[in-house]
Amino acid sequence: MKVCVLIPTYNGEATIPRLVQEVTKSVERCLVVDDGSTDQTADCASRAGAAVIRHSSNCGKGACLRCGFDWALREGYDGVITMDGDGQHDPRDIPRFIKKAKESPAGIIIGNRMESAEKMPLIRRLTNRVMSWIISRICSQRIPDSQCGFRLIKRKVLERLGLVTSRFETESEILIKAHRANFEIDSIPIGTIYRNEKSKISPLSDTVRFIKLIISCR
Repeated sequence: MKVCVLIPTYNGEATIPRLVQEVTKSVERCLVVDDGSTDQTADCASRAGAAVIRHSSNCGKGACLRCGFDWALREGYDGVITMDGDGQHDPRDIPRFIKKAKESPAGIIIGNRMESAEKMPLIRRLTNRVMSWIISRICSQRIPDSQCGFRLIKRKVLERLGLVTSRFETESEILIKAHRANFEIDSIPIGTIYRNEKSKISPLSDTVRFIKLIISCR
């Protein structure tokens, strides 16, 4: 199974070099989509060995994912593993995603942080449980951690999605549209590394986008 890792990031020069180096121990290719960073993210990623696409302005995480998916399809990959660029996801879990993808008929394998979520900030934990419950109801299957950005998406799913959103709601759009295309969604438990990172999610505007997405998908 030919898989690449896609990392959308913004101002990630402090974490990207080591992350790329760790990722490329498990896969042959890592793509970093730099979302208009004002630091040296793109150069750091390139020197660490990643392929790099750089947006001239900040377009949003979803726009980075869509750009990366298009690249992966053109390059002939069988699947894409998405990871956040802030170092919260452990690259040592990558082989587990690939193994699960080979064994499971599911079109998406999503990481589940909720089995050991004690270190997750309380407000994020509560929000995630509510959103995961909503997405699970829409998709008619249990998705315990719908907001996790660490996931493997198979090529056959990417070819069918037709994504239209451009910010954090894109990760929910992926799950809803995969369900509508009759793809199963599976999960594996993962750990998460929490430091003192400030979430880039805007509680008000991103919640409004999530609600709009849900309404549009009814």
